Amino acid sequence: MAADSEPESEVFEITDFTTASEWERFISKIEEVLNDWKLIGNSLGKPLEKGIFTSGTWEEKSDEISFADFKFSITHHYLVQEFPDKEGKDEVLEDVIPQSMQDLLCMNNDFPPRAHCLVRWYGLREFVVIAPAANNDAVLSESKCNLLLSSVSVALGNTGCQVPLFVQIHQKWRRTYVGECQGPGVRTDFEMVHLRKVPNQYTHLSGLLDIFKSKIGCTLTPLPPVSIAIRFTYVLQDWQQYFWPQQPPDIDALVGGEVGGLEFGKLPFGACEDPISELHLATTWPHLTEGIIVDNDVYSDLDPIQAPHWSVRVRKADNPQCLLGDFVTEFFKICRRKESTDEILGRSTFEEEGREAADITHALSKLTEPAPVPIHKLSVSNMVHTAKKKIQKQRGIEESPLNNDVLNTILLFLFPDAASEKLLDGTSSTDNSNPPLESEEYNLYNQFKSAPSDSLTYKLALCLCMINFYHGGLKGVAHLWQEFVLEMRFRWENNFLIPGLASGPPDLRCCLLHQKLQMLNCCIERKKARDEGRKTSPSDNVTNTYSGDAGKSGDQLGPDNLKDTDKEKGEVGKSWDSWSDSEEEFFECLSDTEELKGNGQESGKKGGPKEMASLKPEGRLHQHGKLNLLHNGEPLYIPVTQEPAPMTEDLLEEQSEVLAKLGTSAEGAHLRARMQSACLLSDMESFKAANPGCFLEDFVRWYSPRDYIEEEVIDEKGNMVLKGELSARMKIPSNMWVEAWETAKPIPARRQRRLFDDTREAEKVLHYLAVQKPADLARHLLPCVIHAAVLKVKEEESLENISSVKKIIKQIISHSSKVLHFPNPEDKKLEEIIHQITNVEAIIARARSLKAKFGTEKCEQEEEKEDLERFVSCLLEQPEVLVVGAGRGHAGRIIHKLFVNAQRLTESSDEAAAMAPPEEDLKRMVPPEEKMQNLAADFPPAAGRELILRTTVPRPAPYSRALPQRMYSVLTKEDFRLAGAFSSDTSFF
Repeated sequence: MAADSEPESEVFEITDFTTASEWERFISKIEEVLNDWKLIGNSLGKPLEKGIFTSGTWEEKSDEISFADFKFSITHHYLVQEFPDKEGKDEVLEDVIPQSMQDLLCMNNDFPPRAHCLVRWYGLREFVVIAPAANNDAVLSESKCNLLLSSVSVALGNTGCQVPLFVQIHQKWRRTYVGECQGPGVRTDFEMVHLRKVPNQYTHLSGLLDIFKSKIGCTLTPLPPVSIAIRFTYVLQDWQQYFWPQQPPDIDALVGGEVGGLEFGKLPFGACEDPISELHLATTWPHLTEGIIVDNDVYSDLDPIQAPHWSVRVRKADNPQCLLGDFVTEFFKICRRKESTDEILGRSTFEEEGREAADITHALSKLTEPAPVPIHKLSVSNMVHTAKKKIQKQRGIEESPLNNDVLNTILLFLFPDAASEKLLDGTSSTDNSNPPLESEEYNLYNQFKSAPSDSLTYKLALCLCMINFYHGGLKGVAHLWQEFVLEMRFRWENNFLIPGLASGPPDLRCCLLHQKLQMLNCCIERKKARDEGRKTSPSDNVTNTYSGDAGKSGDQLGPDNLKDTDKEKGEVGKSWDSWSDSEEEFFECLSDTEELKGNGQESGKKGGPKEMASLKPEGRLHQHGKLNLLHNGEPLYIPVTQEPAPMTEDLLEEQSEVLAKLGTSAEGAHLRARMQSACLLSDMESFKAANPGCFLEDFVRWYSPRDYIEEEVIDEKGNMVLKGELSARMKIPSNMWVEAWETAKPIPARRQRRLFDDTREAEKVLHYLAVQKPADLARHLLPCVIHAAVLKVKEEESLENISSVKKIIKQIISHSSKVLHFPNPEDKKLEEIIHQITNVEAIIARARSLKAKFGTEKCEQEEEKEDLERFVSCLLEQPEVLVVGAGRGHAGRIIHKLFVNAQRLTESSDEAAAMAPPEEDLKRMVPPEEKMQNLAADFPPAAGRELILRTTVPRPAPYSRALPQRMYSVLTKEDFRLAGAFSSDTSFF
């Protein structure tokens, strides 16, 4: 073992002097990444189609490598494309130059509007970039730059990679790259010059040609022709004030109803500033040859009007202020406020306490006083009563958040019935100016959990929004809300239905505030019906009336009608009219009357149907039809029943929590069943009162026909007869239905304990409304505001018909429906929705701005108008749009006019002359000879001048292989760049 261990220890101590240096490790890492990305060898793709750099899909993948402790990111940028079949590729492509070298000469994608800068400068479809990983790191020294370039060169040579590899040097904002591409016997060097100040001799084509030729250093005579592509870009800025159609809202006209003023219930729309800040016109000469044109420091043939290609892009204003977006954003800000209504309105706590104490001392006297006489005519002045007085007492009339005009306008808008006499009749409480009820716009409230767009809640949300934005901000919101709550109490106390709410129980698809208002309306309906019933129907006639009508209505009803369908046919009114036989609203205690003792309790003790059959029937609604009682064959009568108590979602949740807390014990389960069967018990008692001598089977046949199973059987005499029995679930021992039937006494609905205590529920709703802070209110109503904003955007979009906006609106609806269905949506998600709505508003505003500038509405010829509208829509959706016919086309002539107007505006101090240039000069196309003389007056100096020079020459020796050479130049006001790709033959030189 010892002998064996000795050689091992010797091996362990060997020092390897071939260990790689940091530089070698760095090269190895580059090679490893290139291998992982499978960038080895030549992979030729299809020739590049025209415009593929913009319309195609660009992808990138990144990795991290390091040189010692300096981190670099290495990124592969490539255009996604289909590759041709690889069979036989090696034999055929042995002597072919790399794909990127061929791309240097491709003219189909010069000056792409949206691409990586290296794509624009060199026309590459694929390349790899090595750059410092941290944004503030930079490779500045020449030796480091050379070291990196050497690393790249070695890695390319070792791997056989034919994709160009670039290294970013200097600060990142300078976008300076050097790189290399290697192929079999060929190499391309990518070099760059970046200057702040431009040497005068290089501001034109002739100077740049001199640089290019000297760099190539070709000794051939004559030199192969140089292909030239030129683009000049002109920027138009001075156009906003003359072509922006948006009118700012007239604040003074908001209340008065003048033309141009915003009405309550209408949302504002549009941008406050021109959302299009600049128009960039690019004039391109795509295929020129040296010698065809002259462009030097003395003279130039490059007249933008004569350019064969014109393309236009618009620069959008950064975050333009949009009215609708601001409107919704300001309302959303209320959600974050903490103050209560009283704190906002500056209520004095001492005055409050004093007033409450005074109220308590008079509490008993108030109970004994006769009920106040209802006000027979409702008017806005009656509505604006106490809250206004309280505020004015404390702070003086002039300081009140809302003045009377504004308040009256809003309240009339919310309660249109206040101005008419209809309210006294109690006939109609809904607004008839609805959108079609089945329309998608109307039903958006289901998805957003808001409220129908014709409802009071929806209108209230819009009014609060407008007040918050234009009339007093948060104080105005608090003031209006206080008036609204007082109006709700006024209507409850005086039996006036609330307008703009659908009848029936609360709609759980709507927001909680809307449900609360519907609940209050239910309470008002019940109270109103009961009060009217007490005045009109004497108690003695109730039963006779129903029994008399029963025969008539019974003929019309089929035997299979369920209790539910009967109740739907407007039975509510009748049932509440019948509760009028006493000064009390209900008999809450069953033993309060002798009649109950006689009828109900004695028969309950005896318990026999025979005794019950001798009772006088009470509370009949009408005869069922064909159904008879099983025991005595008497006709079965449908009783007047109590309606089940309507519930809002918070009450349902509260009830479910109570039921859940009862636990799973037998006692808890029994108590839970008793609580849930209160409505069933009430209906059984009404049924017993209407049908003396009835059995549980009779009740089940009416109430739940599926639980009574009838079969045809043969009796003793051989006749086919129908035999019925209760279903299996009704026969379960200690069944809740059986228990309830045994405990139920024959009591008509008018004598039963109320299932729905409208007085208590109404007071709960009114208290709930009164304690809402403005922040709570804004949370409740925000879905309505978002709903309204989406409808407004849809309405405005339909006028412009922008396909991209239609898609975005669908996404907003989908996103909002997910977010708003949660009880407490996150602020961040709500902000996202508002931001999306603002973006759509900005797009529509841009469309309108462009249409106004290009005068699409003024076109007399239909064809020209369609072309212009198509052109404008393309400007919105595409990064750059080709102008058909260049300067001679219809759109081109308009663009020319815009530039002429802007030039005359800047050159002439006479503004009138600038606003009205000579029409004949604009309408006719000026011949090129005259145009050269007036060129300065038509277009400003080019903001950007780009040139691409290409040729194929042998380098470095005359007998070398002819390879592509390319140089790109861009000259702007403060920037001059040359990006050259120079290829050389590495085999024959």
